[in-house]
Amino acid sequence: MTFLDNFKKPKFWRLFINFAIPFFLFVIVFSLLINSFSDIFSGNFSEVNKTNFAEGRYKAFFAPKIVLSLVYGFYMANKNLKSEYKKG
Repeated sequence: MTFLDNFKKPKFWRLFINFAIPFFLFVIVFSLLINSFSDIFSGNFSEVNKTNFAEGRYKAFFAPKIVLSLVYGFYMANKNLKSEYKKG
C-alpha cells in the first residue's frame, strides 16, 4: 500500500487523529514547561502569557508544533496501517 492509497481510507484518518492530537498536546505542555517552568509553578500566568503568546508570539509558538504534529501523525498512521496489512 502506498501513502496515497492509505490516505483515502477512513481508518488512516482515525489513526492520524489518535496520534496527532495527543502528540500536539504533549509538545505544547513540554514547551510551556521548558519556556516558563518557574512562572507556571509560581502561578504567574500573566507572565507565561506575555512570554509565549502576547504580541503575536503565539504564531511562532504554535506554528512549528502544528507542523511537527501533522508530520508525526501522518508518519505514524501510515506506518501502523502498513504494519496491519503485512500481518493480515
